[in-house]
Amino acid sequence: MPRTLPVFLRSSILAALFGACAASAPAQGATPTSADVARFFQAVQLDDAATVRKMLAATIDPNQVNPVGGEPGLVLAMREGSMQVFDVLLAQSGVNLEAPAVNGNTALMMAAYQHNARAVDTLLARGAAVAQPGWTALHYAAAAGDDAIVRQLLQHGAPLDATSPRASGTFTPLMMAAREGHDRTVKLLLEAGAQVQLRNGEGLDAAQIAERADKPGIATAIRAYRAAPDG
Repeated sequence: MPRTLPVFLRSSILAALFGACAASAPAQGATPTSADVARFFQAVQLDDAATVRKMLAATIDPNQVNPVGGEPGLVLAMREGSMQVFDVLLAQSGVNLEAPAVNGNTALMMAAYQHNARAVDTLLARGAAVAQPGWTALHYAAAAGDDAIVRQLLQHGAPLDATSPRASGTFTPLMMAAREGHDRTVKLLLEAGAQVQLRNGEGLDAAQIAERADKPGIATAIRAYRAAPDG
């Protein structure tokens, strides 16, 4: 079962959900009914690959957005760990790897947060973007404390000091790792060259964010790294 997602990953205002529902034209030109759409996304959640494959061949576009939650199939599959459905969707010629949920989540972001190494490998091999304005997959891997995925994203050119949208507090991956208490991830990001002096929208640096989150050991480690001659 997937873990409960933190606030920064959840969908925003309800009105936006229905504005995001207009998907591209269905595969065979027929218009899916609301019941079809509901059935499709239920199948995605249940990892029912046979049903998903059948509906994609009939009326459902691979980039269809779920009216409930505002997520396209790939993002929902990653959130639910539906790997058989993930494989079916990737096999569709028109699937958009970058299709975002209404809150901006992409399949790569969600795979990184859910520790789904196989999905991250596959998406990166298919050319999924590691850099875009705002939240990135590296933020999510850092928040999850998944060091292997952090390394992999950095190797693929993920921006080390990317900042989240201003409305979300302009957090960097280092700040996310510090806030969530992932000391090894903090060390990894520092050694990769993360800038410790950057501040979020409240004017707090990563050490101060760690302190506010009751992670004094991480705050001390960040300050010690900053004070070191080569830090």
